Formats: sequence, structure tokens, C-alpha cells
Amino acid sequence: MQWYALFVEANQEENLQKFIRIVYSDDCIRTLVPKRRLIERRQGKNYERILKVFPGYVLVNTDMDNLAVYYRLKESPRVLSVLKTDSFPTPISEDEMDIILALTRYGEIIDFSELYKEGEKIRVKKGPLEGLEGIILKYDNRKKRVKVVIKILNHEKKVDLGAHMITREF
Repeated sequence: MQWYALFVEANQEENLQKFIRIVYSDDCIRTLVPKRRLIERRQGKNYERILKVFPGYVLVNTDMDNLAVYYRLKESPRVLSVLKTDSFPTPISEDEMDIILALTRYGEIIDFSELYKEGEKIRVKKGPLEGLEGIILKYDNRKKRVKVVIKILNHEKKVDLGAHMITREF
């Protein structure tokens, strides 16, 4: 079984996810809609928001070699297409999926990580980014965000994730 991406109607990711869980409960189909928790500042106040990492996409773990599963998913309501190359569904590579699964290991919502600076490098003390320092591009202290690069289907996507800078305790 491999991971694939379904392109869905805008803001229908959770509805499709529920539909798949109910209708295809007998089939071995696992779904994932990665989300991230961020702090946004409006009119001098901080608000916590949860945003999708890949808006318009639902990731599914299933056996697409079985064409019946492919056509059933493709014909599901709110699904616009199954991402594919030529005429075959394109699986997300294991390396790409490992990073996404590591970020979402505590559930679908990627929570805040605690960071500290060690010289010029940013290190992660705890949180979803632990062990994934290599994908961090930069930290914005004012917005309490870290910009990371996530690769999916050979495309790099820059994503902001919530993070807090702490002082390192010795």
C-alpha cells in the first residue's frame, strides 16, 4: 500500500475524509489531511488558527494497483482528480511521506515546536520538528513561525509552521 494525493473541491477535505471513512470502511483506505497550528496577529491581538498544509488535497494510503479502488475514489463526491502521471496514479515517494508522517505523528495537526539557537544553527528541543532540522529554512521571531520546505510529488512547497524560540538550558 502506498500514499496518493486526491485533488478535491476547495474546503471539502474534511468532508471527503469523513465520506471515505464511512463508505469505504471495509477497504483498507487511510486518509490524512495535514493541518498546522499558527498564531496570527490582528488588531494588536494574537489569535490561534488551524490551517491546512496542502489546501485542496487529501492524502490516501491504499492499494491503487486495484483499479476498482482507483475508480471508486475517483468517482467519489468532491474529488476532482487523482494525481497521476501518464494514465497511472502517482504514488508519493516514501522519503517525502516519511517527513509528512513525522510532522503529523501526534495527529493531523502539526503543533508548535520549541527551538533554540546553537551558533548559527537552529535546533529543536521538542515538538513535531524534532529530528527534522534539515527542512528548516528560517525562523521569524515576530510571527513565532518557522519556514520549512516540504517535498511532495517532486515539488517543493514552503510552509510556515508554529514555533517558539527558547533559551537553551545547560
